[in-house]
Amino acid sequence: MTTGNEVLLSIEGVTKAYPGVVANSDVSFEISKGEIHALLGENGAGKSTLVKMIYGLVKPDSGRMRLRGAAYAPSQPSAARGAGVAMVFQHFSLFEALNVAENVALGMENPPKMRELAERISTVSQEYGLPLDPSRMVGDLSAGERQRVEIIRCLLQDPKLLIMDEPTSVLTPQEVDILFQTLRQLSSEGTAILYISHKLEEIRALCDEATILRRGKVVGTCTPRDVSAREMAELMVGAVLTPPARAASKDWGDAEAALEVAGLSVDSPIPFGTALKEVSFTVQRGEVLGIAGVAGNGQDELLLALSGELRARPDMVKSFGKPLGGMGPNERRVLGFVAAPEDRLGHAAAPDMSLVENALLSGAVRKKLTTNGFIDWGGTKAWAEEIVAQYDVRTPGTWVAARALSGGNLQKFLMGRELSQSPEVVIINQPTWGVDAAAAAFIRQEILNRAQDGAAVVVISQDLDDLLEVSDRFAALNEGRLTPSVPTEGLTVEEIGLMMGGAHGMETAHHG
Repeated sequence: MTTGNEVLLSIEGVTKAYPGVVANSDVSFEISKGEIHALLGENGAGKSTLVKMIYGLVKPDSGRMRLRGAAYAPSQPSAARGAGVAMVFQHFSLFEALNVAENVALGMENPPKMRELAERISTVSQEYGLPLDPSRMVGDLSAGERQRVEIIRCLLQDPKLLIMDEPTSVLTPQEVDILFQTLRQLSSEGTAILYISHKLEEIRALCDEATILRRGKVVGTCTPRDVSAREMAELMVGAVLTPPARAASKDWGDAEAALEVAGLSVDSPIPFGTALKEVSFTVQRGEVLGIAGVAGNGQDELLLALSGELRARPDMVKSFGKPLGGMGPNERRVLGFVAAPEDRLGHAAAPDMSLVENALLSGAVRKKLTTNGFIDWGGTKAWAEEIVAQYDVRTPGTWVAARALSGGNLQKFLMGRELSQSPEVVIINQPTWGVDAAAAAFIRQEILNRAQDGAAVVVISQDLDDLLEVSDRFAALNEGRLTPSVPTEGLTVEEIGLMMGGAHGMETAHHG
């Protein structure tokens, strides 16, 4: 806590339990006026529950909170907002078919007239270095601009405390810099910021203090700029972390690439989606191609086109010279293609089906879980249990519905399901989305292990740490176009940001 500053929010002995799990146990910490305070912890450490209590979405079982010296117990978010607490969530709650001003109005208790609101949005967004056009449709905005809408909506309430949950997961490095300038400006004006993120280097750059949660309890505090990212990660998990190890690459002696994409152009089946325009790349056996890009630039469409959910001309996608652009997902699975989409619940997993049933959905072909139309439930259950054990999936059992798992644990299960099918070609979008440092390191190591076994791997991610740790070559998607790929080694964050922002002359800027 910064000394000499008055305490804005104090949390004293707060506890919250759900059936079978204590989410927060006797949590106490303080945030001062104008302080940027990080909340750190693995998946399931209790961060979300804690901020939901501060924001009035959840009621503590015991303990108390004080805001500016007075008792604070918001019964709902509107009460929290009335007391000066605002929150920007990880998943935006915006309506794509409405414009910026209309979306902002929906989040306000008593919105002013539209013209007046539009003027305020323009003024405030300029003042804080986040320019926004109030009349633009949200469906046409980039992920970074959508986040601005959420932030401006909060700033118009003149908050005393701003809670930010994983705010940079959808931003380019340049957009992160702009956001940090804004947060520092708010902090200098006396607004306190409670900042949740898995990105430890960002926390070191931005935050004054950090409170670390492990399994619902506060296990320590630190001043981020005085410790290394690794020390913070080890405090979070309570163990020593080893970075992923890469084996020397070997020549598999193939005449043809395991995956060859040539001039891939397809319209998006997603409302407000992005069409792919002339996307071309090749991935050899044992190679990992990392594809960066901010959400909404064609990542989902690329995964759909590579997995077979979105058909293209046969010769636009080939594997070892065989055209398969027109094949569906199951035909591609026979050839060794596995895919893990970004959307966990609904696309990668059926929410109400058990883990065993979800294992069967994508593993039936490769794991030979059916014979003459009959399902081998015993074999499927054994495989699901194997995934749970190997990937440290925290679940009471494999009979549990997918939606009952925390996001990070479901992610571990889905990664395990795809990576344990002896794949020839792996396509993954956001492999470590929402998982903690230890799980992310494990998943990255498993991706490298599959490449070592000879799989061609495409990792699409907004998390640059993912890509820099696992990829041999690097490219970026921007508005449905792919930059030429360059060797990952030696790339700077600046060059990566330019590629993600759509500077297509990158191959001249970087000699690999």
